[in-house]
Amino acid sequence: MGYSELQNSLLKVINEASPEGILVVDGNGIIVSHNDRFIEIWRIPGDRLHGVEPGTAIGNDDARILSTVLDRVKDTQAFLARVQELYNNPHLSDHCEIELLDGRTIERHSSVLRGDDDRYLGRVWFFRDISERKMAEEKMRISSIAFETQEAILIADVNATIISVNKSFERLTGYSAAEAIGKNPNILKSGRHDADFYRSMWYSLRENGFWSGEMWDKRKDGTLYPKWLTITTVRNEAGDATHYVAIFMDLSERKRAEEEIQRLAFFDTLTQLPNRRLLMDRLDQALAISQRNGSHGALMFMDLDNFKMLNDTQGHDIGDLLLIDVAARLKPCVRESDTVARLGGDEFVVILQELGDSAIHAANQAETVAEKIVSALNEPYLLNNHEHHSSVSVGVCLFHGKKVKREELLKRADTAMYQAKKNGRNMVRFFESAMQSAVEARAVLEGQLRHALGRQELQLYYQMQVDDEHRITGAEVLLRWFSAKLGFVSPAQFIPIAEENGLILPIGAWVLEMACQQLHVWSQHAGTRQLELAVNVSARQFHQSDFVEQVKAGLRNFDFEPSKLKLELTESLVQGDINDTIVKMNMLKKLGVKFSMDDFGTGYSSLSSLKMLPLDQLKIDQSFVQDIVADKNDEVIVRTIIDMARNFGLNVIAEGVETCAQLEILQRNGCANFQGYYFSKPVPLKDFEVLLTQAMHGNTDREKPV
Repeated sequence: MGYSELQNSLLKVINEASPEGILVVDGNGIIVSHNDRFIEIWRIPGDRLHGVEPGTAIGNDDARILSTVLDRVKDTQAFLARVQELYNNPHLSDHCEIELLDGRTIERHSSVLRGDDDRYLGRVWFFRDISERKMAEEKMRISSIAFETQEAILIADVNATIISVNKSFERLTGYSAAEAIGKNPNILKSGRHDADFYRSMWYSLRENGFWSGEMWDKRKDGTLYPKWLTITTVRNEAGDATHYVAIFMDLSERKRAEEEIQRLAFFDTLTQLPNRRLLMDRLDQALAISQRNGSHGALMFMDLDNFKMLNDTQGHDIGDLLLIDVAARLKPCVRESDTVARLGGDEFVVILQELGDSAIHAANQAETVAEKIVSALNEPYLLNNHEHHSSVSVGVCLFHGKKVKREELLKRADTAMYQAKKNGRNMVRFFESAMQSAVEARAVLEGQLRHALGRQELQLYYQMQVDDEHRITGAEVLLRWFSAKLGFVSPAQFIPIAEENGLILPIGAWVLEMACQQLHVWSQHAGTRQLELAVNVSARQFHQSDFVEQVKAGLRNFDFEPSKLKLELTESLVQGDINDTIVKMNMLKKLGVKFSMDDFGTGYSSLSSLKMLPLDQLKIDQSFVQDIVADKNDEVIVRTIIDMARNFGLNVIAEGVETCAQLEILQRNGCANFQGYYFSKPVPLKDFEVLLTQAMHGNTDREKPV
């Protein structure tokens, strides 16, 4: 073989062994040679080079090859422009990347062929498909970006030795990469999980190649935090584990948000006690437990006594302080397994669970807890540096299994609580079937009362007030209700309901207006213009912001002497907000209106507060008058009240006088004004005017007491 033949053979071997596609063109740009790899890279069909032997001039096939190449190039204009530039400037070097329409990328470079005389002989083009390399580079770039995400990433080898961590790992754990690499991940161990937890984790990694779940970890500074962890096993082609990739995120903020959502959804924001929603869930659980083990439980419904008055007189801020303190006192009264909840307003509910299989024993335990609660809530409160006294009425209903639905249980406990209030407040009452009937009757009563004013079913009765000479000095107006549906309804029944639901406000305003109107009528006649008219004012009515204006309107609209109007206030009313009471009383006092303290001796008036009040009269409660003949203690009380009134310069009137003997004792102790059945029952206006006429003419069949 000659040298030329050997050289050509060697070139052919190199040409075909090259991983690059090779294309050789002569100085005129005519293709003279190519290898098979060139055909593969550009995917040129065989018919385009049919009959052309490698190593021979291709000649006229240039156009067909160029056309095939151009069909595959994305930017043909740029490709042709560069090729033309190289033909026109044979000394230029070339290196570029060409994007193909099928998504591949071809790397191209060329070398210039020159003769010994440096004459341009042609150019060798080299083409390499770098698509896979580009994809690998892109994956690496994406992986490097993904590795530095907000989630912490830890990579460990098969021996669980950390070999790589990202920046988020450093930020989250407090360990730098240098501190973590080479260590075991157990440097993060919180100590909250037992051996079984980790055994289960490694079992899942070995069997499934994956584990995910919530766990607690420890930072470098020792603080514990919850995280969500995902561990994936990396395996080689043989299926053997080579690495573990752990990705985790801090759940602290999410946990706090969930807890806040939970708190807002299920707990009262003021007292932090379970709210109505959580109470219902706990009650369902208690009923299920009772059903399962046959034990009794108890539901307690409690309501603070006179809380509305505290809110109205001291403000809601003070009321809130009381509710917070009440919640704090209730918790120690029950076991951890029991539930204390705030139903709303000043209503609280307690669920007692597992009180035993004996109803009597369960009732005794419930009563003990209820009395403990009453005692705890009776202790003085310090609200904004002021001492306050409160009490609570508690209704109790036992339950055994799921025989009674939760709504019915609440209804029964509520009924028992109202029975406690009705019987004097500050006490405990158990549910009885009779209570339910009473509540239903009360609901009917309240419904009818709402229409009583509009239907003109309310009437004013007058009970005369007399002096020690039996002269009529005036009267107290008393409200009576004659319902078209219910008949006569006692004031003892409907007045408390009106107080609770707010109907006392329009009713009280109507009574005040009617009294003013009657005083105007009396002022037009010489025989009656000296009469006074006493009007009872409820605490809710008196503490209205515009109550003084209401009285002023009555004086303005009905012309009469203001001193003939006497407003009767109770001790509890004036003690509710002593400062507000004094201000309003003084304003009305300047107008000439008089004040009488009703039921004196039954409340808790102190001498200091009594001294500050611009009163005109004390009214001895009928409970002291009733037994004054038989009970010497009542006589002492009456004498003390009369002496106290005299010392303060106040007038005294005794109510409930029914016998001559009572009258004699009252007179003997210095009382000079009286009211009661001994003189007259409360009567309609027409009957009262008849009594006035008889008195003016001295026509009476009652003997004067001795």
